[in-house]
Amino acid sequence: QVQLVESGGGLVQAGGSVRLSCAASGRAFGNYAYTMGWFRQAPGKERQFVGDISWTDITTYGDSVKSRFTISRGNAKNMVYLQMNGLKPEDTAVYYCAARSSWASTYTYWGQGTQVTVSS
Repeated sequence: QVQLVESGGGLVQAGGSVRLSCAASGRAFGNYAYTMGWFRQAPGKERQFVGDISWTDITTYGDSVKSRFTISRGNAKNMVYLQMNGLKPEDTAVYYCAARSSWASTYTYWGQGTQVTVSS
């Protein structure tokens, strides 16, 4: 099992920045290479892919956040960060951290989510 805990959400004005953190733990996490992803879901909308980072630190981003958001890992590999700059009201959502084995195509583990609200 892998446990994921997000933190760092809150209320921010449009144009501002927020950094979310995701702490991964669990014996399984130490045994396998995991890709870590960020997703978001706004009220009444489907969950949206924000981006992910591979075990070898290759990053991929959704079109709506490219050039504004950056995903990185901590040195210990079990911390993942989502730096969000130039925030817009449409970025308002619950943000989720997720993990999947590097060879898997779907995400297996999910955090509880953290709310980010961007005011205009």
